[in-house]
Amino acid sequence: MNDGKRTPWIVGVSGASGTPYAAAVLRGLLAAGESVDLVVSRASRLTLLDETGISFRDAHWREDLAAWLARGADGKPDTFDADLDDVRYWPAGDLGAGPSSGSYPAKGMLVVPASTAAVAGVALGLSKDLLQRVASVTLKERRPLVVAVRETPLNGQTLRHMVALDEAGAVVLPASPAFYAGATHIQDLVDFVAGRVLDAAKVPHRLYRRWEGELGAALRSD
Repeated sequence: MNDGKRTPWIVGVSGASGTPYAAAVLRGLLAAGESVDLVVSRASRLTLLDETGISFRDAHWREDLAAWLARGADGKPDTFDADLDDVRYWPAGDLGAGPSSGSYPAKGMLVVPASTAAVAGVALGLSKDLLQRVASVTLKERRPLVVAVRETPLNGQTLRHMVALDEAGAVVLPASPAFYAGATHIQDLVDFVAGRVLDAAKVPHRLYRRWEGELGAALRSD
């Protein structure tokens, strides 16, 4: 919960397919009472438009974000509610934004979904846009960085970039849904990945059923 000394999680959304993952992570952070700073890359706006029909606009970011977070992974609008009072938005082209400096207070950064271009840019320290710059700052300040890679198959170059991120201290978390939690809907699979991202950030949530060592428990409880 925000206690007056705002220290947000920064969420970067790249252009990879998987905008429902980002929406679920954002809802999870807000439900946990966390402050959020949001960076939406230019490429991700095209993906968001393609996957949801929502145009994400700088001048109307709050209403566009509300429509996005209300949408279920199955495409149905008005599925979820999210309080956006403690969300701050930074345009991806604003390299002078607060989070571009290590002196800006932040708990860490979650890049979800992460494209191979974003992975390469962060691994190489390119800082071509605000998302890459903030990720580089997060690493240099030794803050948690979780990179939810959403691509398949992976070539050697991307694998080497992922190893470089791991060696730099990031958590490389492929967006790989699991089925042991008893998923019956697409939202369950999305929430599993989002929950693993939040686990890596040590943010409490109830997005998926955890493994407790009993075979078939999820099936019997449905």
